[in-house]
Amino acid sequence: MTTISIFKKVAIAEGVSYLALLLIAMPLKYLAGMPLAVKYTGWAHGLLFVLYVAFVIMCAMEYKWKFGKIVLVFFASLLPFAPFIVEKRLHEGTEDQVKK
Repeated sequence: MTTISIFKKVAIAEGVSYLALLLIAMPLKYLAGMPLAVKYTGWAHGLLFVLYVAFVIMCAMEYKWKFGKIVLVFFASLLPFAPFIVEKRLHEGTEDQVKK
């Protein structure tokens, strides 16, 4: 399994956890009085975010990504649907194209 293939899986998981936090856990906390939903979902999302950033760094070093690409891929983790776009773009290209 390559670094990029693991990163794509982490990107999907991070994106799903972010959406779960925003669309499920936060409403449960504020509308249903269930703060534990945010606690556990937030913890999982935080762990996946750290993994995402670690894999951005690992892929950048291994595939010699340009600084602009590193910044864009990093900031994608801050927007709710952007990790899915990153994964799709990485999936569409071959690993040789990802190296650019």
